Amino acid sequence: MVKSMTGFGRAVKEIDGYIITVELKSVNHKYFEFFSRCPRQYGFIDDRIKSYVNSRVARGKIECFVGIEALNTEAADIAVNNSLAEAYVKALKELSSKYELREDFGAATVAKFPDVLVVRKTEEDEELLWSYVKEVAEEAVDKFIEMRAAEGKRMYDDVYSRSQYILDCVEFVEERSPQTVKEYNEKLVARVHDLIGDASLDEDRILQEVAIYADKVAVAEETVRLRSHIEQLRSFLQSDEPIGRKLDFLVQEINRETNTIGSKCSDLEISRKVVDMKGEIEKIREQIQNIE
Repeated sequence: MVKSMTGFGRAVKEIDGYIITVELKSVNHKYFEFFSRCPRQYGFIDDRIKSYVNSRVARGKIECFVGIEALNTEAADIAVNNSLAEAYVKALKELSSKYELREDFGAATVAKFPDVLVVRKTEEDEELLWSYVKEVAEEAVDKFIEMRAAEGKRMYDDVYSRSQYILDCVEFVEERSPQTVKEYNEKLVARVHDLIGDASLDEDRILQEVAIYADKVAVAEETVRLRSHIEQLRSFLQSDEPIGRKLDFLVQEINRETNTIGSKCSDLEISRKVVDMKGEIEKIREQIQNIE
């Protein structure tokens, strides 16, 4: 199943006195890159949730938010950071004295400064709390993957239809290529007739020139490899494994064979098909940049 690297998932649950929120969003990236935001006092969650998400998601730049709100505040205690509060008070008095301002600040003013009031909670069971977070994370990741899969289905349909158009072009090239040799033979005979009139033709020489031309414009090897590459591409699209990087390499090979056909051919109709193929290949390349 093709999955996009763009996705979003969110879940919120109240479990045993905690309201837990897990939210994930991602964009495309060559590798797995993970950023998380957890409350400072629950920093131990960061590595655990990264490992869990990575066990289910292979590629993408992922941002994860974890919110943990404890509904039971009986075990919480608010302490004053006296040394920091004293420093703030001293600074405010110095400011008032130097600039002849009123000292109209009170406890409420000082308490608003960062880290003056510190919330201290009783020790929490990390393993138990992680089990709660993981339960919510599972639901969020399920939604995240579901969205990726839905977007991936649209990408699958687009890439598959474009690969079919490329195969149609390959079929045209295979049918048209022998015809170009026949047309070259006819043009060569006509040109020689124009030059020497009714004099006898050197048929061996004509055949030799046509053979050289046929070898020069032969694209059978390239079209066979193109068909093989397209078949492999479609096989990858059916896989449940991450395929984005494999597809990227395969599209490079498809483009290389198409370029070779373009460099060999001197036929206008084939050249037009090569241009069309290259356009489809580029669109496929753009799509697979966002496939996991």
